[in-house]
Amino acid sequence: TDAIAKKIAFLTEDRKGQGLVLSQSVKTNLIMSSMKRFRKGGLFDFKEIDRVSSDNIKKLRIKTPTSEEVVAQLSGGNQQKAIIAREIDKDPDLLIAVQPTRGVDIGAIEFIHKQLIEQRDAGKAVLLVSLELDEVMDVPDRILVMYEGKLVGEFKPDEVTVEELGLYMTGAKKQEV
Repeated sequence: TDAIAKKIAFLTEDRKGQGLVLSQSVKTNLIMSSMKRFRKGGLFDFKEIDRVSSDNIKKLRIKTPTSEEVVAQLSGGNQQKAIIAREIDKDPDLLIAVQPTRGVDIGAIEFIHKQLIEQRDAGKAVLLVSLELDEVMDVPDRILVMYEGKLVGEFKPDEVTVEELGLYMTGAKKQEV
């Protein structure tokens, strides 16, 4: 709740263990971290819950037969989209995304990248933590490389090659940062 109050959202790399309650519906997973928002006089506003979850399913193109579908029944990519929808719906100032495309198909990867870039372009801070070099080169506007817990390089994606990043990632090169 402190993170929510500070407008920080988190996309975990472990969608099944930390990101979702697999036994619950897509709708429940979409609104679970913002439950206070849907209370009216101590009762839940179920029409607003249905509206917001339906809007997020459409906006993030989550493939589900209904919002009542158990989230465990969705593909990995659609589960990840549900987490992204929930976190972006909080309108965060900082979105921390750890391995956001891990274990999802190519179509979902492109869609997830698009969502992160839209947040970045809207002036939101997006901290992307990834081991995927293509993702590191395509999504951020600035790349920070760490080796053994220390910052060893800072680059703009269009000013560095994948090969050079690899040298920094393995500790073979470092800048004075």
